[in-house]
Amino acid sequence: MCSVQVYTNLVTTNSTVSLAKAIHLYNRIKDSSTMEQQILQAPYAVLCCVGTLLAAWFVNWVYRWTNPPCRGKLPPGSMGFPIIGETFRFFRPSISLDIPTFYKQRLQRYGPMFKTSLVGQPVVVSMDPELNRFIFQQEGKLFRSWYPDTSNSIFGKESICSYDGTLHRYVRGLAARKFGHEILKGDFLAELSGTIASSLQAWAAEPSIEVKEGISNMIFDMTARKLIGVDVKCARELRRNFESFFKGMIAFPLYFPGTTFYQCMQKRRKVQNVLKEMLKERLSTPEKRHGDLLDIVVHDLLSENSVADVKFTIDAIAALLFASFATIASTLTVSMKLLTDHPKVVEALTEEHEAILKKREGLNSSITWEEYKSMKFTAQVMNEMTRLSNVAPGIFRKTLKDVQVNGYTIPAGWLVMISPMAVHLNPTLFEDPLNFNPWRWQEDKRSTILRNFIPFGGGIRLCVGADFSKVFIALFLHTLVTKYRWREIKGGNVLRVTEIVFPEGYHIQLLPRI
Repeated sequence: MCSVQVYTNLVTTNSTVSLAKAIHLYNRIKDSSTMEQQILQAPYAVLCCVGTLLAAWFVNWVYRWTNPPCRGKLPPGSMGFPIIGETFRFFRPSISLDIPTFYKQRLQRYGPMFKTSLVGQPVVVSMDPELNRFIFQQEGKLFRSWYPDTSNSIFGKESICSYDGTLHRYVRGLAARKFGHEILKGDFLAELSGTIASSLQAWAAEPSIEVKEGISNMIFDMTARKLIGVDVKCARELRRNFESFFKGMIAFPLYFPGTTFYQCMQKRRKVQNVLKEMLKERLSTPEKRHGDLLDIVVHDLLSENSVADVKFTIDAIAALLFASFATIASTLTVSMKLLTDHPKVVEALTEEHEAILKKREGLNSSITWEEYKSMKFTAQVMNEMTRLSNVAPGIFRKTLKDVQVNGYTIPAGWLVMISPMAVHLNPTLFEDPLNFNPWRWQEDKRSTILRNFIPFGGGIRLCVGADFSKVFIALFLHTLVTKYRWREIKGGNVLRVTEIVFPEGYHIQLLPRI
């Protein structure tokens, strides 16, 4: 009942109530009604205030995201949406070996250096050869080696954070003891040649072989034996866990069942458990020798002056195992497709390697270091293969302080991603870059284009496995073209999703030469 009706009823139904009292009572009822309305309206006012404050905070947060603080002028570019940045655009696949649209559009719009945000981290991308050289030269001064958070999680956050100075030299020294330049020049060359020969012989006994799978097994079986002394069965089982690492490195760091990152971390846990048990057993019986890298690691861990602990050692061994096959397998798979499509290159390769065989004193003798170094055209082919394949998604560094480059400031703590792919496939740096043309590396042109060639990084962080990769590819090509021919069965279509992917694989039939 409304207030006016109450007042009217009081006056008309009770004559003993004085007019003044009725008016007083009406005013009290009116005041009470107003208070009720105010009480009811109060939550809405509070919600409006809170909503306004949240909206203001959100607008400010979005502004700060798109305009990060900087004591200077940031490189051009966009930070994309909050949190996700431009991650989904970055991961959008390209259906060829060409530079993905993500890079092309930004190269045209902003030039060879731009800012962005990937998987929640601010990044400056460099497609500029001069800037890349500057970054490599300033290692330890303005920049340090770093990886996205997903990679840090996969290979060990603590280990990567501490992977500098003494520990960096220690890991490089470990790798060099089994795969270094001097080791390759010795008996390991013949061992490597024998491994490739027996593997290709097994390929030829099959109706078809998936190239990446075959090469991955070929390399990993050998490197796992030399690093941790396991047999083929154990090596194959271990390698299956590593297969998801590459996908996890470039995935969004969402750790819950069903995501790529979650699956990758489950595989990491299995690898860690295998290596932990192996190292635990070796440490309990240090007197037993196996002739592998783990012998050296156990000796170092038990010494008084050990520079590494068990956790770092396990992470380092896992990283070496992964690196031993991940890039070479993809590079050689792309290479087999390129050779299939370019018979003139195969013809020139065959001519060079048959000439080596003719000069050899014994037909059954193994390849020598001098023969390897004489493979001039093979070296050109390898350069062209690695230029076009560009398997790694990028080379990452982290700024140690504000860095001034080309009139811009890269703030301290930001990631810098060097993109070899964007350099190697840039038409202003390499003529007709998508054409597989080993002859572009002839001596009269080689010195110029080598300045823009960074398949193994640069500076003090130059890939420790660079020599091993080159020797392996050269010996693989030597055995392939002198003893076999092949035909394509199926697959070979390429997607570039920061890494190179063959959705259907690449299947060939290997046939002995008659």
